[in-house]
Amino acid sequence: MERGFPPTQVPAARAVHGERLADFRNLGVMLRVLLLVNAAALFAATVRAESAADILPRMAVISSWLEAPLIATLLLLNVATLLLLRLPYRAALALALAAAALIAVALGAAQRQFGREVPASDMLWHAAYAIAAGLALAAYFRLRDRAFSPAISEARLQALQARIRPHFLFNSLNAVLSLVRSDPRRAEGALEDLSELFRSLMTENRALTPLAAEIALTRQYLSLEQLRLGARLVVNWKIDPRAEQAMVPPLFLQPLVENAVYHGIEPGAGPGTIDIVAEVRGDALRFVLSNPYEPEHQHRQGNRMALDNIRERLQLHFDVDARMETRATGDRYEIAISMPFRKAR
Repeated sequence: MERGFPPTQVPAARAVHGERLADFRNLGVMLRVLLLVNAAALFAATVRAESAADILPRMAVISSWLEAPLIATLLLLNVATLLLLRLPYRAALALALAAAALIAVALGAAQRQFGREVPASDMLWHAAYAIAAGLALAAYFRLRDRAFSPAISEARLQALQARIRPHFLFNSLNAVLSLVRSDPRRAEGALEDLSELFRSLMTENRALTPLAAEIALTRQYLSLEQLRLGARLVVNWKIDPRAEQAMVPPLFLQPLVENAVYHGIEPGAGPGTIDIVAEVRGDALRFVLSNPYEPEHQHRQGNRMALDNIRERLQLHFDVDARMETRATGDRYEIAISMPFRKAR
């Protein structure tokens, strides 16, 4: 079994709980901003309307002032996201708010050049509205991060609990003891893998991590399982070199492979193969894992909790740009994940 390499440390964007700006490269973030701002505009039109028939005309007037600066601001933030994510949260937020206010004023000034009457006081009010809307949206995205963040801690706790399951620890140590005299170098390597596995699981890390580090951690886990399962466990890796540079949620690969071992290899009587594929297609990272599937030999304990947790974390980091699908086809169970390709820097 190929030994894993130590996880690499790659600087990532600021992702501290409650202290990260929304990623405006994400389609879900942009759609949420458009929907929320226009919903607020509709509410304002409804409040100001004198009758139901007056709502749409007032909404049209508000939209004539709103849509152009809103779209221009989103496009600017989309281009500047990488810069903003490298800054402290407050500095990034201040720049984003300043940009929204300046765009509102600039578009008002441009309309004056084309003969439209736009009082200076109105332009200042538009800038104030832009700042107020920006602060409200920033608060919304921070609350959303806090709503999803327990999924990350839960994933680490689940993985740690799985690692210290009595049967896993007992079998791993027994396998190491059996090698101490016959193959001391391999026994030493197994203990190093076990130590590195615990160290990685105990590390606090909410930021995206390179796929190469996730692969390294998974290889260390598999090398321990190989000690007790031997020839019964066969793993086929097909990793696009470009994919190893992709930034992915921490602890997303190893729990999937553990599920494959627990539900696909352990129940079977003979050898079983786990296929792991990672490739870059355009601006997306595609990941496929499949394992043997025999319904009559499945463990009673399901794996929905781990899969749901990973799905939540994908949604937290990538919103609607990420997808996760599971299916049983014949004698194989497959998990397919697609997420934006964010290259490690």
